Amino acid sequence: MNPPAPPARHSDTADRILGGWLGRIAGNMLGKPVERGDYWTRDRIDRYLRVTGALPLTDYLPEPPPDATGFELRPEWRSCVRGRIHGSCRDDDVDYAILGLHLLETHGFAFTTEQVGELWLLRLPYLQTFTAERAAYRNLTAGLKPPLTATHDNPHQEWIGALIRADIFGWTCPGDPHRAAALARRDAVLSHTGNGVYGAMWAAAVIAAAFAAADAREAVEAGLEHVPAGSRLARTVRRTTALYEAGVAWPEALAELDRETGGLSWIHTVPNAAVITAGLLYGQGDFTTTIALTVRGGLDTASNGATAGSVAGVLGGASGIPPQWTRPLEDRVRSAVFGFDGARIGELADRTARLAAA
Repeated sequence: MNPPAPPARHSDTADRILGGWLGRIAGNMLGKPVERGDYWTRDRIDRYLRVTGALPLTDYLPEPPPDATGFELRPEWRSCVRGRIHGSCRDDDVDYAILGLHLLETHGFAFTTEQVGELWLLRLPYLQTFTAERAAYRNLTAGLKPPLTATHDNPHQEWIGALIRADIFGWTCPGDPHRAAALARRDAVLSHTGNGVYGAMWAAAVIAAAFAAADAREAVEAGLEHVPAGSRLARTVRRTTALYEAGVAWPEALAELDRETGGLSWIHTVPNAAVITAGLLYGQGDFTTTIALTVRGGLDTASNGATAGSVAGVLGGASGIPPQWTRPLEDRVRSAVFGFDGARIGELADRTARLAAA
């Protein structure tokens, strides 16, 4: 039997859950215009920020100057750059948090992996899924059951998709990273294996630990206790932490991590976990610095910004997020999940808090 989990250190758990939701959405919106790691390298991102006068990065990305060349933003950029934001953009990084909330409200914490798949088919449009999730969705429609849904004709089993689905399990298990990781694993095995699953378990555990942790460093370490120590995911997170503790500067640390994870896709879980970890550690508890460094770290910028924003939002609470990140969201979220488009962020957070209390 596992020992009882320590209580969350901060009494206002609801404010921290709202901080997680707002942080995830804001971090996602910050990274979305440059979400293409093979093109938007760290160097290109920083060149864009210099051209637009946005370094240091303290707000959403500015829109491109009329005469700028070599900076091809994603097509959605017009609704997620500063001055143009009116509510959140639709993105799978937020869709899965909403779908996870619906999962727990519908089936409770004893949900099965099969029930995760059923809700995908009922609530999520096929063309709004990508990589491993699309492969699993296709396998579900062909009548396959987990774990075959993750392994059949799926070359993306260790990519970042399961990690971006993990937040809801951390938010609903405040101070209990063991339980959060177990729930995230049950969800992740629908579409992922190996480090793809471990990334989801780690992210959920870090978020749950953040409710009781003194700082991001403590939350990151707590998350590692719930994934296999010998996994490449765990070794990479530990390596990132070691570089930070040795006083290596953020750019040099990421360059070293690039060399050590070279050859993996920019959507693979392992190099993205390194970028998230570096953003959390070098951000040193400041929400703006954390998501800015994480997005400037490149790779899957929208997903990484979302996860780092979620952790930082839980650590500091909604009240600790500067208004330039939250005010443009107008308490409204766009979503492809049937029945949730236009939902109020505050309402989603309240529903999450009720699950956490239960």
